[in-house]
Amino acid sequence: MQQETIVLDEKAIQRALTRIAHEIIERNKGIDDCIIVGIKTRGIYLAERLAKRIEKIEGEKIPVGEIDITLYRDDLSIKTKNLEPEVKGSHVPVDISNKKVILVDDVLYTGRTVRAGMDALMDIGRPSLIQLAVLVDRGHRELPVRADFIGKNIPTSKQERIVVELIEADNKDQVSIHKNE
Repeated sequence: MQQETIVLDEKAIQRALTRIAHEIIERNKGIDDCIIVGIKTRGIYLAERLAKRIEKIEGEKIPVGEIDITLYRDDLSIKTKNLEPEVKGSHVPVDISNKKVILVDDVLYTGRTVRAGMDALMDIGRPSLIQLAVLVDRGHRELPVRADFIGKNIPTSKQERIVVELIEADNKDQVSIHKNE
């Protein structure tokens, strides 16, 4: 049986994304030469939400792209168990060379997903800078990766899971911790 604790509700997610949007603008002194790229699947929805907030603040659109890291994962053979991986494709609407790329994901855990995301970006172009924005940082890094923009730090044990649910995929906005009992 699993026990669930809600750590971010809809309003808390909205506040976190608004704060991250302001931090992105401040750190980059505006949005010139910036692009937001979400990691499939929930990172894309968060990237789109951030772009809308930034547009509302700055009065101009920021390009939004999406990357599929399936073929860049270092655990591909473990996860697929001899099945063909399902590649959903990437779409980045502008050349990222010499741009500031804000890579967006829902949860930062071991750092392996982010590493795969950076590898995918480098295959597309050579950005001048890559920054990382995550809704949740849960700790337990296996790689030397640190987020530049964090919605909420949620220290967890390795026996716990962080579950991010977003309206676009799950019909509700909520972040919860699931504990195995």
